[in-house]
Amino acid sequence: MTAQLIDVTETAELPVLEFVAPMPGFPEQRRFVLVRLEDEGVLYSLTSIEVPHLRFLVVPPTPFFPDYEIDIDNESLVALGLPEADDLLVLLVITAGDSLADTTVNLMAPIVVNQRSRCAVQLILGASGLPVRAPLLAG
Repeated sequence: MTAQLIDVTETAELPVLEFVAPMPGFPEQRRFVLVRLEDEGVLYSLTSIEVPHLRFLVVPPTPFFPDYEIDIDNESLVALGLPEADDLLVLLVITAGDSLADTTVNLMAPIVVNQRSRCAVQLILGASGLPVRAPLLAG
């Protein structure tokens, strides 16, 4: 699949997410736009406003991992503005493989978004035992 690059200089129409803490490995990037890549699909691009060539492909867990549940620590909930559960959006970062069968998602480090405030945080669930590279498609 070829995805069109997003002109993040035109962010007025795009939802801008502000990470309350930088994503691990990207200490300078806190503002991202979240764009659905297909009208009917579940694939999104999370693109840095400061560094437009920095983007992550993300998906909600439910279509692929319907039993996926996470515990969000109190510190993260406070940083997100103490949202209601219905206001939270969980996204998983994809690592694209040579084929869809080789594509994985990071279950250990989900991104959690407060949809009302558009604040976000990437959790690191180190003690969870969840994999960093889980196959996107069960097979």
